[in-house]
Amino acid sequence: MADDFRQILETFPNQFPQRDYTIEIRCPEFTSVCPKTGQPDFGVLTFSYTPDERCVELKSLKMYLQSFRNEGIFYENVTNRILEDLVAVLDPRRMTLLAAFTPRGGISTNVTVTHEKSGQ
Repeated sequence: MADDFRQILETFPNQFPQRDYTIEIRCPEFTSVCPKTGQPDFGVLTFSYTPDERCVELKSLKMYLQSFRNEGIFYENVTNRILEDLVAVLDPRRMTLLAAFTPRGGISTNVTVTHEKSGQ
């Protein structure tokens, strides 16, 4: 997997870093590839985070997520990878990512990962 996907993500300064507030972003068209079958995987990603000093710029997030379109990666791995990349560039107070993947073979999968900044 390409290690430079994280470099696509851009941020901007949070105008209200003194305030706790929640940003929720829903991405209903996420795609990646099953590493076992080569078939496309489809999911809805919902990000919920409390920013600290930086917020994510949405066009860069869209381009970043599109980078996974041809990557063979398991649901659990891609969900954790995305959270790790966003935490690395944003350093949020807290962040949760819910990845709800569409059914395949009669089985649907949801993966939820959470980050909480130390001392929060």
